[in-house]
Amino acid sequence: MLFDSTLRRDLARTFGATLVVLLTIVITMLLVRTLSLAASDIVEPKDVVLVLGYTTLGHLATILNLSLFVSIVVTLGRMYRDSEMAIWFASGLELARFVRPVLYTFWPVLLVICLLLAFAWPWVNRNSSELRDRYAQRSDLARVSPGVFQSSSDGQRVFFVERDPSDEISVRNIFALSNKDALESVVSARGGRIDVQGDERFLVLESGQRSDVNTTTGETTIAGFETYRALVDIRALRRVREQPAKTMGTAELMRTPTPRNQGELVWRFGLMLAAVNLSLLAIGLAHVNTRRPSNLNLVVALVGSLAYFNSINLTQSWVANGRFGMVQALLALHGGVFLVALALLWWRDHSAVLYFRHSPTRMVPA
Repeated sequence: MLFDSTLRRDLARTFGATLVVLLTIVITMLLVRTLSLAASDIVEPKDVVLVLGYTTLGHLATILNLSLFVSIVVTLGRMYRDSEMAIWFASGLELARFVRPVLYTFWPVLLVICLLLAFAWPWVNRNSSELRDRYAQRSDLARVSPGVFQSSSDGQRVFFVERDPSDEISVRNIFALSNKDALESVVSARGGRIDVQGDERFLVLESGQRSDVNTTTGETTIAGFETYRALVDIRALRRVREQPAKTMGTAELMRTPTPRNQGELVWRFGLMLAAVNLSLLAIGLAHVNTRRPSNLNLVVALVGSLAYFNSINLTQSWVANGRFGMVQALLALHGGVFLVALALLWWRDHSAVLYFRHSPTRMVPA
């Protein structure tokens, strides 16, 4: 049908342009954020691009939701301003008739959103968490860069070493300053290496000296050594804390229905349902008064969509805290928005009829 093909072509074109613009904005913002994490020593600099890809993929479901909503509002709003909607309404079509071509156009997008939330979201969070943990849990020696003063993870030690490019195991001209409690220690050595014995690693320094200063009493102790052996505090990569819900698969969350896991499910299922609700809301919110053409409807629609997204986050928090059940939260929020969308469509279709039916009779002068 001419109506369906024309509308679907306009929707697809606007959706593509909107998605490109939003992706450009979001990727730019995430790049700045990722670079700040690398500068703050939270993310390894060489993993910046990888972390950026993970973060963008994690936000892709929300970007698709917003792109879908904006494209419908913009396309139908343009049709109102160009009087195309008046032509279709005069042909006997109702606004509810726009639901079918809209859903038929965007069903692949709705499917992609569901797949991203069900599978890609936990996979992205799991890999991002492992990257950060691996970088945060590296040993103090792994933090040392040759020729650069580098502090330890707790900020109590400062290291400086030089390394021979042909030898990746040994280092030379070692300097280490530590400050713990009231004792300040300075250790210097000509060379050193790391010995591994079982699960323990030892730092072996050769031909050096150690100076200890008690900052309270001022007492100083200096000792020289031919060999100095110290246990290196290397923390193994083990999960000492509970696995975050956002890194767990959807099936695993459903098998263990704790309040925390149900809160995560409310967020994932909420964004899936929001994609359908936003499509219906966009059809009703796209109305533009042709006598006063403006983009006010787009502003109102965007504010409403942001309020909807914030409500999804709020219900997630309530369910995770045990204040509401998962089913009750989903029905209350998304069922309510669905009814509002249907009521808006009905009101748009019948508002003109109701107005003229209840308006007083006017006398027209001859």
